[in-house]
Amino acid sequence: MHHFMMFSLLVITGLQVSVESAGIRSERSIDRHYRSELTVPNGGSWGSWGHREMCPAGTYAAGFSLRVEDPVGPREDDTALNGIRLHCVYTPSLYHHYSSVQSDVGSWGRWTEIRWCPSGFLKAFQLRVEPSQGNDDDTAANNIMFRCSQGTLHGDGTNWGDWGTWSQTCEGKGICGLKTRIEVPQGRGDDTSLNDVIMYCCD
Repeated sequence: MHHFMMFSLLVITGLQVSVESAGIRSERSIDRHYRSELTVPNGGSWGSWGHREMCPAGTYAAGFSLRVEDPVGPREDDTALNGIRLHCVYTPSLYHHYSSVQSDVGSWGRWTEIRWCPSGFLKAFQLRVEPSQGNDDDTAANNIMFRCSQGTLHGDGTNWGDWGTWSQTCEGKGICGLKTRIEVPQGRGDDTSLNDVIMYCCD
């Protein structure tokens, strides 16, 4: 009886996860046409690229949040930045109705609160990346900063590494999608999680 109840709970939990995942997927617009890609030269090289994820048609990213693992202490395996989520709206400053999109995400950390542009949409970005540490602990990407139509937003990431140069600025209306490069868990090896990101711009 106990095993049956546990099995039933797992089935129900699985159904809940499937429903929640389906809800997120229905907000995506995978085939949305984009005008240009934004990249930075200092992204990490570990891991593989996930799928491109786009804001729903007619919306653009005006805010973002991060999945960040806080520092875990000396001689432990830090991963720092694990995920980036874009929050998309039709009209800037009307933030109570928004859709959220994300590409691949790492396994560690917590999601930070949303940071919204003071005006307009996200237009360019900058990554803080720790270069390879040799035999020491690697973290790769640590934080991200966005330039809005007006103003700049600083992420709540960690502080290892250095800020690189800004990406190009969107020629279109604003950022409308992303694709992340994630290193999967390495078991007993050194984990870095999020290494790099590409942003997409739409008219």
